[in-house]
Amino acid sequence: MIYSGKCVTLSCDSEGIAELRFDRQDGSVNKLDRLTLAELHEALENLQLDPDVRGLLLTSGKSAFIVGADITEFANNFKLDNFAFKAWLRQTHKLFGMLENLPYPTVAAINGMALGGGFELSLCCDYRILADDGRVGLPEVSLGIYPGWGGSVRLPRLVGAQTGLDWLLSGRPQHAAIAESVGAVDRLAAADQLLLQARALLLEQLENGNDYLSRRNRKWAPIDLDPALVDQISAQIDRRPGKHYPASRVILELVQQHCTLAFDEAIECEVDTFPVLAKGTEARSLIGLFLSDQLLKRKAKQTAAHARRIDKAAVVGAGIMGGGIAYQSAATGTPILMKDINGDALELGLTEADAILSKQLARGKLNTAKKQAIFDQIEATLDYDRFQSVDIVVEAVVENRKIKAAVLSELEQQVGEGTVLTSNTSSISINRLAESLLAPENFCGMHFFNPVHAMPLVEVIRGDKSSDQAVATTVAYAASMGKTAIVVNDCPGFLVNRILFPYYNAFNRLLMDGVDFQRIDRVMEAFGWPMGPAYLADVIGLDTLVHADAVMVEGFPQRMLHDGGTLMQSMVRGERLGQKNGRGFYRYGVDENGKRTKEAEDATYDLVELMATAMPEVSDAEIVERMMIPMCLEAVRCLDDGIVETAAEVDMGVILGLGFPRFRGGPLRYIDHLGLNAFVAQVEKHSIQGPLYQVTTGLRQRCVDNQCFFDQ
Repeated sequence: MIYSGKCVTLSCDSEGIAELRFDRQDGSVNKLDRLTLAELHEALENLQLDPDVRGLLLTSGKSAFIVGADITEFANNFKLDNFAFKAWLRQTHKLFGMLENLPYPTVAAINGMALGGGFELSLCCDYRILADDGRVGLPEVSLGIYPGWGGSVRLPRLVGAQTGLDWLLSGRPQHAAIAESVGAVDRLAAADQLLLQARALLLEQLENGNDYLSRRNRKWAPIDLDPALVDQISAQIDRRPGKHYPASRVILELVQQHCTLAFDEAIECEVDTFPVLAKGTEARSLIGLFLSDQLLKRKAKQTAAHARRIDKAAVVGAGIMGGGIAYQSAATGTPILMKDINGDALELGLTEADAILSKQLARGKLNTAKKQAIFDQIEATLDYDRFQSVDIVVEAVVENRKIKAAVLSELEQQVGEGTVLTSNTSSISINRLAESLLAPENFCGMHFFNPVHAMPLVEVIRGDKSSDQAVATTVAYAASMGKTAIVVNDCPGFLVNRILFPYYNAFNRLLMDGVDFQRIDRVMEAFGWPMGPAYLADVIGLDTLVHADAVMVEGFPQRMLHDGGTLMQSMVRGERLGQKNGRGFYRYGVDENGKRTKEAEDATYDLVELMATAMPEVSDAEIVERMMIPMCLEAVRCLDDGIVETAAEVDMGVILGLGFPRFRGGPLRYIDHLGLNAFVAQVEKHSIQGPLYQVTTGLRQRCVDNQCFFDQ
């Protein structure tokens, strides 16, 4: 053994083949944190002093090669001033250069995944051999940055400018066959043969003399970048959501700038540009979301450790929602009963599940046998005969408190002792529903978002009498379905809808002030929302929004009560429900190609004209402020009221449940980026709008204490 550390070991065999092995002792994955990089430096220094080494293998003792840099440390380094920040980057470049300039061939044996910094490290080797079930990639663009350890330089020079830019701009991990076909890796091997094949490749190259040196020279040589390709990619960036994310534009300009430079100059160009992105609000937001997602996963894992084992589930209430829940459960390995009292509803639920599976089949994501196997895990029934064997039940009947309470009471008599009952409700109090149960400790809320298979969030609502095991079992079931679960304490609207409805209250106020709903949609979409409030209302269903709004008004009358009726109430009375019947704020149809069409509904303007009061012109900036202030203030209240435990859960709930612009980080991080004092001044400017536009006591205290919601 030449070197042995906590993360890295270095050994050499009798044939002069050294093995640099990454195998972190205190973790399940390898990552390039401060300790690993320090040990890598020591190992390479020892390697340079050993005259017997003829070649080097890079290997991993984990199921994945290296998953990337330590994002927590990365984020802390982003707070350094530019001089110190660049010095840190150059230090890592120097370390990678030590590997790249060794006087003999090097081979990276990549098992599992090599992502981000892990893939960048492998690019410093002369050859890469990848397990045939492995993946490689540079996902940094999804964090609002680009690869900062040479990836933006080495990859395009290795695979060509077009492929390199495609990988850098998409951020998607690439499957082994694709990686080999473009030359990102040299060979593929079966996972159990990877090390043997890597060693054989290294011995083969040792026999070829100086071939590895010519490969290095090709990797370091400048490349051409066709101006037409630049124009094409630039136009694509403008057309897609990436226009809100400056990393895409910077990556294109960076590669365009350094592709014709000498290698060392190109690396320095990468270093110089990196702080521009890293210190921007978008990168801070996206990195913050990554860390928040990790927090939620840890919390869910800790909670699920106390769960009841789930071998079989049930959903009561079929239709679109029930069918979606049944599909999601079956597709992720938990067989499920789907019950309804109506055969047509059962058929609709099965049709929904089949439609989702058929789309996946058409896209090549599963084959016919797999589709049938999943569908066979859904058992439709009109009775409770087999409910004694289920471990958890999701009640998903109509959103009516009396009906839900009656169904839950009946259901409790049909299941085994200790079976967890949950209600898929978007707004009805879990505490009030629990009043109908003999064992309320076995009951909690499980709020799915529609469409179930596409929306990643599940709110798990803890009632006053919900047991820890009931909550844990529901969190575990959600996690097994591939969902992000956030535990929420019971209140009107729970977390997501409680924050949504002040936004719609603000929307109604703007409509009553005569602001064009199409203009509001355009302004809020430019702000970053995937769809404006009018379009979103049509997608959700105006009747659904009106019903839930009544719950919110009842729960929080002091601030959510409207000044008179709302436009959406009038639209529902006129049977304009949104996309579900083709008429809402917009009129929906289908063109000759079967594509959905959308155009403004004249009748909506007629209603606005009847109800609205002409007001002075409102600027786009004022529209954004008036829409966002009530939402952000309600997010503050949810945190201060203890509806969830952390600011991260507030922001992730609104991002995953409502589509809040990710690059803005969520409502609380958005306040942080504006600055608490600046946001308070904004609120006070609009205080005439009513109770939803009043600074909370908790927010004022945060300003006094200079306390942000997140560590900036």
